[in-house]
Amino acid sequence: MTSEDDDKVTENLADLGRMNENLAKIEELSQRLVSALSQARNVDPSLQGPGQELYVKAAAAYMGEMVNNPSKIIEHQVAYWGKALKHYVEAQQMLSSGKLAAPSDDLPKDRRFSNELWQTHPYFNYIKQQYQMTAEAVAKTVSEIEGLEPKDKQRLSYFSQQILDMMAPTNFLGTNPDALEKAVATEGQSLVDGLENLVRDIEANRGDLLVTLADKDAFTVGENLGTTEGSVVFRNEMFELVQYTPTTEKVYKTPLVIFPPWINKFYILDLKEKNSLIKWIVDQGYTLFVVSWVNPDQSYADVGLSDYIEKGYLTAIEQVKEITGEKQINALGYCIAGTTLSLTLALMKKRGDTSVKSATFFTTLTDFSDQGEVGVFLDDGFVDGIEAECNKSGILDSYYMSRTFSYLRSNDLIYSPAIRSYMLGEAPPAFDLLYWNGDSTNLPGRMAVEYLRGLCQRNEFADGGFNICGETLNIKEVSVPVCAIACETDHIAAWKTSFNGVKQFGSRSKTFILSESGHIAGIVNPPSKQKYGHYTGGTPKGTPEDWQADASFHKGTWWPTWDQWLRKKSGAKTDARAPGGPKHKVLGPAPGTYVLPK
Repeated sequence: MTSEDDDKVTENLADLGRMNENLAKIEELSQRLVSALSQARNVDPSLQGPGQELYVKAAAAYMGEMVNNPSKIIEHQVAYWGKALKHYVEAQQMLSSGKLAAPSDDLPKDRRFSNELWQTHPYFNYIKQQYQMTAEAVAKTVSEIEGLEPKDKQRLSYFSQQILDMMAPTNFLGTNPDALEKAVATEGQSLVDGLENLVRDIEANRGDLLVTLADKDAFTVGENLGTTEGSVVFRNEMFELVQYTPTTEKVYKTPLVIFPPWINKFYILDLKEKNSLIKWIVDQGYTLFVVSWVNPDQSYADVGLSDYIEKGYLTAIEQVKEITGEKQINALGYCIAGTTLSLTLALMKKRGDTSVKSATFFTTLTDFSDQGEVGVFLDDGFVDGIEAECNKSGILDSYYMSRTFSYLRSNDLIYSPAIRSYMLGEAPPAFDLLYWNGDSTNLPGRMAVEYLRGLCQRNEFADGGFNICGETLNIKEVSVPVCAIACETDHIAAWKTSFNGVKQFGSRSKTFILSESGHIAGIVNPPSKQKYGHYTGGTPKGTPEDWQADASFHKGTWWPTWDQWLRKKSGAKTDARAPGGPKHKVLGPAPGTYVLPK
């Protein structure tokens, strides 16, 4: 035996040793996985997917078409069968010719299939093309089905697409070339690492599978996130009030208060200095306050929207007036906090309270007649399940909200991260936005049900009146000057629905700005990036499409455009104000304690 043979034997023994080690790890991890899965919570079936009623309606509509219009069904089937069979024949012909190559592929590009093998390898290309043709056939059939109400058809389309996305060949080890290549290259270590990541996520979520989107050890709120200098100047059971340290010698007299949504934490507006809207606002010369909402536990079960208004909005406004000595403030509400700000303004109108000089709304819905993509989760079955969960536990656990919003972008927020983590064995990236996305909060049970029933489902604020705080409030009672910023591809608060709500405000002065991009990226869009542009136009009236057609497009962010609007509502300049005051001692540094994980 030569020395070269000895080296090969040694190398093979080393490989065998690594493989045995990995097999032992897999056995250990498998035991942990079974143990972790046994801890999974019992979730109401109505919160897991559509009820049987939707399936029955869809089946009835499809059967009705088979009876009344069989030629249409046959046409669909024959077209699909023809494509599938033709592709099979082409693939067979390529192989019989002795070429290890794929047939022609003119199907639409899909970033899930970016590996070159999806195009060149006959096995992977065949699977990809068959999947894409099947997905196209299902989507076409659903889109052309008749006999369903528009809302039912929307839900059928959404959940059909969810099934198609779940069944993509990229989601399975045996049909994912990236995962197979890495498994071979690493002697199976990538699969062991992936299983380790899977077990870790299931253990961390008490038996539920939530993919970790970002490296949790890479960020600490208050250290490398939410670092703009400021102080907590007030605290009650609902919120901490953060006042930011001025960076200019003079500031506008009228202070600005930001009410962020309480579904996530406010530091989305202060991720880091270069993209911090909070820091940018302070640098423009505004006295800025931000409300940091408490993350409720079961003791908040009976907290409703009226508590958020009375103990949240109205209390914060009064505290800011006391601290600054001003009679009026400017207010800003983001998403659900914008919706509640509109309720607060209508209530203040009823009470004759003129404390708010102007209001800004970020991606806010006030008329829910068109619920957009989120509407698929607002049928009675789903909301009934949420109400039952709230009655049982007192809160709507952040798990449900996080999962719901993730499924609105399942390929980006579920399947792609799962492939990287569980199949490729990669560590989650150090990405601040994804870290924030995973740092969600609970909702008080009563508040969640009030919001979903009264506003989302029954649309009472825009249609008839919403009863709260002892008053019946109507959208037309919002009468202060308003500026609304919506985002063109927002999947949570559709811009056209936001536009239609603003159009109904009773304000004489209404400004509407449409940003490119989505719910977060369209808002957190600093001037330095020059990434997404925006549209400005006249007073919102007519149809959203007509408004956009007549609007002017501007390159870059809307921040300076809004600043020009806000400064006109902010009075003259005065000396910069240090945080706090004689009756408001500094309680601690920003970002406060409520924003920190429990």
